[in-house]
Amino acid sequence: MIEFHLDPSSGVATYLQIVQQVKEALRLGTIDVGDQLPTVREVVADLAINPNTVAKAYRDLEREGLVVARQGRGTFIASTLAPASLRHHDALRAELERWLAAADDAGLDEESIRAVISATLRETRARRVA
Repeated sequence: MIEFHLDPSSGVATYLQIVQQVKEALRLGTIDVGDQLPTVREVVADLAINPNTVAKAYRDLEREGLVVARQGRGTFIASTLAPASLRHHDALRAELERWLAAADDAGLDEESIRAVISATLRETRARRVA
């Protein structure tokens, strides 16, 4: 089962962090169709947040067709975002871990690393489209 983690310094609304974490888990294949999300009550107890925040996140996911709420039973994954290339994730992750270690050795902080990754992704996509 997925465990949510909040980053209060991210500037991203709490409910959006929950939505993003579910989507990330779906893309990585760590949760799959039929899996149950933690109940609103469990998330509230773990993260000490308002139940309406969790409910809003789950409603957004339901609107997108990613989850389905079953009255009295919970919220379940209804669709996946995992690409067909999921089998390549382990090798790609290992390469990324090596790169992150090199970035850390070079003295880059987390925000700098994110900036380099974002800029490189944008530039690479732009070149591929052109």
